Amino acid sequence: MVVHSASEQVLAGLDPEQRAAVTAPAGPVCILAGAGTGKTRAITSRIAHRALSGEISPRHVLAVTFTARAAAEMRSRLTVLGVGGVQARTFHAAALRQVRYFAPRLLAGRAMPELLDSKVRLVTLAAARVGLRTDRAAARDLAGEIEWAKSSLVEPADYVVAAARALRDTPHEPAKVADVFTAYEQLKRSNGVIDFEDMLRAAVWGIEEHPDVGEQVRGQYRHFVVDEYQDVNPLQQRLLDAWLGGRDDLTVVGDASQTIYSFTGATSAYLVDFPRRHRHATVVRLVRDYRSTPQVVGLANAVISQARGTEARLRLELSGQRPPGPEPDLRIFTDEPAEANAVAARCRSLIDAGTPAKEIAVLFRVNAQSEAYEKALTEAEVPYVVQGAERFFERAEVRQAMVALRGATRSIPGETPLPVAVVEALSAVGWAPDAPPAGGAARERWEALSALVQLAEEYAATPELVPIGEAASVERPVTLTDFTEELARRAAQQHVPTVDGVTLASLHSAKGLEWDAVFLVGLAEGTLPTTYAKTVEQVEEERRLLYVGITRAREWLWLSYAAARSPGGRARRPSRFLPQLDRSGGTERASGGTGPASRPERRRTQIVSCRICGATLLAGPDRKLGRCPTCPSDIDDELHERLREWRQRVAGAQKVPAYVVFTDATLVALAERRPARSEELIAIAGIGPRKLGLYGESVLALVAGAGVDDVCPEKTFEISS
Repeated sequence: MVVHSASEQVLAGLDPEQRAAVTAPAGPVCILAGAGTGKTRAITSRIAHRALSGEISPRHVLAVTFTARAAAEMRSRLTVLGVGGVQARTFHAAALRQVRYFAPRLLAGRAMPELLDSKVRLVTLAAARVGLRTDRAAARDLAGEIEWAKSSLVEPADYVVAAARALRDTPHEPAKVADVFTAYEQLKRSNGVIDFEDMLRAAVWGIEEHPDVGEQVRGQYRHFVVDEYQDVNPLQQRLLDAWLGGRDDLTVVGDASQTIYSFTGATSAYLVDFPRRHRHATVVRLVRDYRSTPQVVGLANAVISQARGTEARLRLELSGQRPPGPEPDLRIFTDEPAEANAVAARCRSLIDAGTPAKEIAVLFRVNAQSEAYEKALTEAEVPYVVQGAERFFERAEVRQAMVALRGATRSIPGETPLPVAVVEALSAVGWAPDAPPAGGAARERWEALSALVQLAEEYAATPELVPIGEAASVERPVTLTDFTEELARRAAQQHVPTVDGVTLASLHSAKGLEWDAVFLVGLAEGTLPTTYAKTVEQVEEERRLLYVGITRAREWLWLSYAAARSPGGRARRPSRFLPQLDRSGGTERASGGTGPASRPERRRTQIVSCRICGATLLAGPDRKLGRCPTCPSDIDDELHERLREWRQRVAGAQKVPAYVVFTDATLVALAERRPARSEELIAIAGIGPRKLGLYGESVLALVAGAGVDDVCPEKTFEISS
């Protein structure tokens, strides 16, 4: 009776969908969990409920996820629920534990090979063996490509065909990558070491090829839970299948709309196909979002509603459960420095108003974008931390470039225009202004050095004033020496260590995190989606990145882009993923900078909320009605009928179709919202000043209770040309 009571207590406070997930019968269970819907609570409660009811033993459960932090949180929550003994680990930690335990048996008494922390050193040696010179960035990209191949169960001999089939953007010619892959495997064996993929393969091999090992592992682990199932790669799925050994007590949880790591080999295919692979699977959808306000949730829904492709088949429409909050703020700036200064100023005001700095995040597509925000936050005296990357001036390629720039001050003529001098100096470290190289690390290095060139262009646009007399001065073009001193000053400012500050992070690094206030910046075509997204699948993954970024915000959300990268630069378009919002909100001055010239205009969009639930409205008809299509209508049917009759008479008198007077949606909006004043009438989309002058008096009279004959007995309406 006590055990039963404890298991029932686990169900307390769960919503109906979470309860359905927790109490689903043994067997294959697929939990489709949107952002902020309490997936961790659902899966830990499911384990606890089954354990406390006596259905399963905690020591027979293996729960796997993708980060040590997530595994630790699982264990902590299970402890709070009164369940100990569950093994909650990452795939790699679980495999390592098993391989180490069975190594004496699998390796005939030999010691387990040393595990490589990083592939880069051996990949560099392998590249040299096949005649390929590489720097650290190029070696990292080759290592990433080898990791993708091994995670995708691709052997060196099959790499060229597999890379072509997967449309890989390879760091070198595919055949050369295959040669490096082969040499890497040979070096690894001769050095007696293994990498992380080898460890997963060893765990699979031990179970599949050694019946006694397989029997012991399956005897230990009988019930499986997999978190973030949309991020599983083929090698991890192979290990999961080996653990299961044909059994089906498996619970998976994931969100196809948060699939953003396909470049590493992760695939949502296993999540999408779960009901097909497991014919009797229970599928539960968690859609109640407890993290974000309805306004943030509405914007997230609008962005992901346009998704296409395989992942879109499992798209979830979230329902915000929190009280309404502020509208998402969409800002347009003339250039990136103005955007960064405005963000920094808003961070400063949020902190001054009581928001902890650690509850604020600035998220961008690529790490090279961080420099502008590091500078702006430093000048605004806002502490910050960089998540998942080094600060801009601490990056190896930037330090190397600064050394090259200082050296070039002695060899490049002083009259050389600054941008030209910087490009020439950076050629010494292998940077060229043409298209960036393939490969993530090499491309990131190129973008960081490109950011230095952009800084030079901006700095060159502000010539130094040199005094020539008591009250006069002349402009002197800035030199390479001036620029290196400016970079040193910035580096010194931004190297101050901070413990608690605003988080600067790429969208990939932000996955799994959340903040009270989130700034999504640089939302322009060419940045999000990046110019490197060439296929439909790649573009859709960029859309999902924006969706992930939006759903990191609990309450306050800012979205912005700069019309140009630098002052006076080439114009850019906003990201295609941004909703088509009404941009009639006028203009105002940005808060960045100190003088009129440094405060370029920004435009602010008008965002409309549902008057019933508070969600952001983005579709034209919904904005006109002022409510979500799923929210209950409070239409005045009698008023609606009088408006229809009035419209028919007016249209007949004007000899125009009825919709020219007012559309059906406008009539419904009038009958629902029942405006009492001209200001309320013109606030309804579709009623501008012209129609207000033509029909406003009659409509307001009808809303007030007048009859159709009272407002247009035999009256004709003339349309001015």
